[in-house]
Amino acid sequence: MHTIEELAAFVAGCSAADIQEQAREAASLLLADLLAATAAGLHSPLAAAARAAAVDLYGPGSATIWLTDISLSPAGAAMANAAAASALDIDDGHRGAAGHAGAGVIPAALAVGQALGSSDEQIISAIVLGYDVALRVASSRPTSTIDTYSSGRWVGYGAAAAAGRLLGLTAEQLANAMAIAGAEGPIGFPTGSSKYQGTTVKEVIPPAVTAGLTGAYRARAGATGPLDLLDRSSHFDREIVTGGLGQSWWLQQCYLKPYACCRYMHAAIDAVLQLRQPGRTIRSFRIETFPQGLKLSNSRAPKTLEAGQYSFYFSCALAALYGPSALQPVDAARLTDPDVLDLAGRIELVAHEDFAESFPKRTPCRVIIDQGDGPQTATVLHPLGDVANPMSRDQVAEKFRKIGAVSIDSVWLNDILPALDGILDHGFGPLFSALNPRRQSDPIKGNIMLIKEVAQ
Repeated sequence: MHTIEELAAFVAGCSAADIQEQAREAASLLLADLLAATAAGLHSPLAAAARAAAVDLYGPGSATIWLTDISLSPAGAAMANAAAASALDIDDGHRGAAGHAGAGVIPAALAVGQALGSSDEQIISAIVLGYDVALRVASSRPTSTIDTYSSGRWVGYGAAAAAGRLLGLTAEQLANAMAIAGAEGPIGFPTGSSKYQGTTVKEVIPPAVTAGLTGAYRARAGATGPLDLLDRSSHFDREIVTGGLGQSWWLQQCYLKPYACCRYMHAAIDAVLQLRQPGRTIRSFRIETFPQGLKLSNSRAPKTLEAGQYSFYFSCALAALYGPSALQPVDAARLTDPDVLDLAGRIELVAHEDFAESFPKRTPCRVIIDQGDGPQTATVLHPLGDVANPMSRDQVAEKFRKIGAVSIDSVWLNDILPALDGILDHGFGPLFSALNPRRQSDPIKGNIMLIKEVAQ
């Protein structure tokens, strides 16, 4: 049996009753976090362009583009939602995978589930299983063989698994769906091959979602794929892909992100926030990190928000001068802030031997700042949101309130959050209704515009 067939047999045969309550709770929390990321990224150039393209390219349907009144086919809605969810780099991730599963799996599962009228149990199961597939495939790759850390290289496997599960595909069809998605998914440019890291291409998750969905629907129609795609032992560790299936659920090992920037620098930001003394002059500023961190574009004067997300200099300067709220999310006006640019130009960034072997399992950093009283040091091994330093549901709700404020009226937000909290008890119906902006307040008191118009 091929590796992908073993994985598909598990996805097709797993009973919803076999998915423990802790995994279901994790799925609920990850969904809330991803919708927060979507709200933050809704009006970004990346998301706006994807939404416009989805309307032009994909036909109408019953799957909603979240936080809008647009409904498209499953592929169109999932692609647009994936773009918004991943736009500001504040979506969930996984250390072993070194990337983001949620921005691909959850849009795929919700779009197909909504279009098919799937049960709540079916949608939750699809999310859990989709994460498992995507993260197993990504984590099974030996570091020496990885030429790009773009999540789009592997998240399509999870999107295909989630969609195939909801479509009721057989194990054979599911294996072909994942094989098609893996074979035809986006390549993603190799790390270091372009200096333009931080464009709207980013993690290439939206096209991977499209590849995963079309793989599932084509497999249902009889299409086949290369079933030996994961068999190459030098590139995929079969024990990681299929070992312990159903014994533990990989989505429970995902981290959450409090700041809108690459996860590589979150430990550095936490260290900066420990040390910062507002109003004090920063005389020197040194960041010691793991070698992979130096492979980011790390522009000292990024021209776009996407470029700022991949810069230790910019993001850490922003945190030092303005605190955590400046990264929840980042205001485009900060790209030209003279104080931020001045400090970013003076930061020293180096790889330190203490952290040489940490990546991808860990992303630690050490920060040394002199604010007039001599150098002070803070080392962070597990940034906020890691499995070893988790964010609570209350913290995720607060994140939603902060980063969603640019897109969502507070009245509307107060409807969405309870619907998210009640997913496991009341299902997806209240959430799908709450995500629909076509509502009015008491006509006597006047209408409330629930989608904020943001100048582009």
